[in-house]
Amino acid sequence: MHSSKAQQVSGARPEGTRIWWSNAVFFVCVHMAAFMGVYYRPPWLVKPASLVLGFLVWQLADFGITIGYHRLYSHKAFRATTGVRIMLAMLGSVAFQGSIKWWCLRHRLHHRYTDDPIHDPYAATRGLLYSHMGWIFFKRNYERLSLIEKDDLERDPVVQFQHKYYVFLALILGFAMPPLLGLLWNDPLGSFIWAGLVSRLFIWHCTFLVNSLAHKNGLQPYSDEDSSRGNLILALLTGGEGNHNFHHSFPNDFRSGPFKLDWDPSKWIILALYRMGLVSGLRTAREVDIVDCLLYTQKKRDSIDAATERWEGVIWDHAQLRRYHQENPLNCILLLDGFVLDVTQYIREHPGGSALLKNYSFSIDKTRGFKGVQWEFHGGFNNHSRTAKKRAREMRIAKLDGTCI
Repeated sequence: MHSSKAQQVSGARPEGTRIWWSNAVFFVCVHMAAFMGVYYRPPWLVKPASLVLGFLVWQLADFGITIGYHRLYSHKAFRATTGVRIMLAMLGSVAFQGSIKWWCLRHRLHHRYTDDPIHDPYAATRGLLYSHMGWIFFKRNYERLSLIEKDDLERDPVVQFQHKYYVFLALILGFAMPPLLGLLWNDPLGSFIWAGLVSRLFIWHCTFLVNSLAHKNGLQPYSDEDSSRGNLILALLTGGEGNHNFHHSFPNDFRSGPFKLDWDPSKWIILALYRMGLVSGLRTAREVDIVDCLLYTQKKRDSIDAATERWEGVIWDHAQLRRYHQENPLNCILLLDGFVLDVTQYIREHPGGSALLKNYSFSIDKTRGFKGVQWEFHGGFNNHSRTAKKRAREMRIAKLDGTCI
């Protein structure tokens, strides 16, 4: 990383590429201590209360990040009373991800320069490992950090207090509190290992998935202008931050997704606090803008799909289809979207099993099979990926002239 080429990629000054030794040593040591702790104190040798405490620490610290650091402070998606801000600052300290001020400034930089390999602190364009955790090992001199708004953070006394005493708060709440609580059920060591160390790994890596996996794998229903994606697994692991494509399209919305069925516990907690009068000013994207994004991306995909549908191969009538079947009686032939597909070589690879394709394969005596396949492929059982549809196009051998027999 000290080479001139690495400096050019990172966009940092020479001193900006130095290893951040305090971060690196702490990060590695916590991982090693957690693994050793699990080895010597596996789950079946600790009190159940210690495991429950570990889960609660993971979830509460996670909400400190998603609700506090992210939606409240980074994007000002709502306003909160002093008491709520203090609680979120404490929970965020348990996560050991830096102070609110440190976290928010870099996150705002990420949104301003998403995917930029120079100015995005955890750019997905620099690779999955780097965007997940590699970036925290190096001290970067972010040249455009001065362009990021910070007045609101400097005016907030809770943010300033937490920033000043962050290390002390993190150590007390994150490492000292779990064993002290463990004394209540005579298992301070088990509580320290599972609620102080192991939970830390869950908090870190689940949050880091928003920087890495959420820019690598998933759907893009709102925009494909950057690498952000929506992923249900991510939503389950991060308290609802899985609809990352929506978030990058509408970053100031207090929700991670606009629909009621979107998995978003952070949104539900914010709504509960709103009903209790503890938060206010909930910001949401305009419905017309959300619909416009959905329609635009769908239209764009439809136009791409239409371009790939151009057929320059042979066109068969029903007699030619029958003849091909008679000459290849053992082949698995499907009729799909007006095309003839020979899936014989693919049948064993089909995720739904070979029996499904065989059941709907063409035969002279069965004239309704193609309708079943068409329905299955386009949403009856599964919403097929663009890759699956591309594979189906590759297996076309002819276009069928007229309606199916």
